[in-house]
Amino acid sequence: MRICFIALLITISAQAWANNDITNNKLVEAIAAIDANVIFMRHALAPGFGDPEDFNVADCSTQRNLNEEGRAQALSIGKAMRNSGLQFKEILSSQWCRCTQTTELLNLGHWSTFDGLNSFFQGYVDQQMTLDLLNKKLASLDRGIVLMVTHQVVISAITKNVVRSGALVAYNSTTFETQEFTLD
Repeated sequence: MRICFIALLITISAQAWANNDITNNKLVEAIAAIDANVIFMRHALAPGFGDPEDFNVADCSTQRNLNEEGRAQALSIGKAMRNSGLQFKEILSSQWCRCTQTTELLNLGHWSTFDGLNSFFQGYVDQQMTLDLLNKKLASLDRGIVLMVTHQVVISAITKNVVRSGALVAYNSTTFETQEFTLD
């Protein structure tokens, strides 16, 4: 009986380890599947739709922001990214506060804002100018993986993937292949 119990514990431990390994390697596997050089991430959960009429990119109080669940989601995704062992060559974020908050909570190191990731959903920025900046950036990428924290409309415009908050899309900027996945 004791041998059966020990065998059961070993089996459960092995399954738990394997499941954790699979979760932590989703990022690496998605990149490898298409030789991705970009990871697009939609900002973590920020309930609501669009931004208030008094929107000001420099004032977070005028924007839709992460809630408690969104902050926990960003922390969890950041932990999974760190556990993957992957190092990003560059980390870029939309200027919108829900994206900068997500990027900060990921805790992956130095990052900066990039206008080519801003939301053109409500016309606060020009769609064509934004996509031109982003496409120029994508065309200039060489070695390494770049993380881009942005909005659903931007991800959809480039990858054709419609993703939920916190979802990720691995993207190959040469072949335009995509691989959607989640880490939370």
